[in-house]
Amino acid sequence: KTSPFPKQRTSTMAIGKNTKMKSKKGGKKKAVDVMTRKEWYDVVAPSGFTKRNCAKTLVNKTQGQKISTDFLRGRVYELSLADLTEDDSFSHRKIKLKCDDIQGRSCITNFYGMDLTTDKLRSLIKKWCTLVECGVDVKTTDGYGLRIFVIGFTKRRPNHVKKNCFAQSSQIRHIRSKIVERIQQVQKLTLRDAVKQFMQDQATFGKDIEKMANSIYPLRDVYIRKVKVTKAPKIDGPKLLELFHDGDVPRSLEEVGTIAD
Repeated sequence: KTSPFPKQRTSTMAIGKNTKMKSKKGGKKKAVDVMTRKEWYDVVAPSGFTKRNCAKTLVNKTQGQKISTDFLRGRVYELSLADLTEDDSFSHRKIKLKCDDIQGRSCITNFYGMDLTTDKLRSLIKKWCTLVECGVDVKTTDGYGLRIFVIGFTKRRPNHVKKNCFAQSSQIRHIRSKIVERIQQVQKLTLRDAVKQFMQDQATFGKDIEKMANSIYPLRDVYIRKVKVTKAPKIDGPKLLELFHDGDVPRSLEEVGTIAD
């Protein structure tokens, strides 16, 4: 009698054809600590800031034609202004520093940009008012091109009756022209002096713009929202030290532990 179930085919595989069964060449690689191939460098901020040795950065050690300093040049570091000035009232500001030169184990940096923290920017925005924003391109006396963004908000007058304080489009244009007029005064300054004013923007730019715009529509919370360096002249290492670091590089303060008993 024939079986109702079909015969199952049995396949035989040639020995040595299964690639998954092959042993890997060389065996397991020896685990090497990655940090042994790296070295630390100090990030030195310009002399306009209180804390000069502000951070440390890692880079691979020089191997053959791969020189470590080439990988450090051009790096951009984002730091809190509160850490650079050792003042917590500037915690809403972020400063960008770009590494332009290497001196020994120190990265000599220069100002590269400024920004408001996200939480600070969110806290300024409220309902029933008009947001006025303006961006201006300026050039400092020492040849740096800056793009400066200013933000401000309308506020209610003392005897205001309406719930909202919306400004008309013609008033916004007029306010914007006043902001441009004030920002263009940066062209009379060097980058070093301009950065000092940016750090105190509420006392310098904010108060001036509020006073200028008061006759058009009163403003509140006028801040420099962002600063970008769009163009920078080529400066060699010694000149960079002379212009922005007062000619000296602070010594690195290594953390040295105490001897255990």
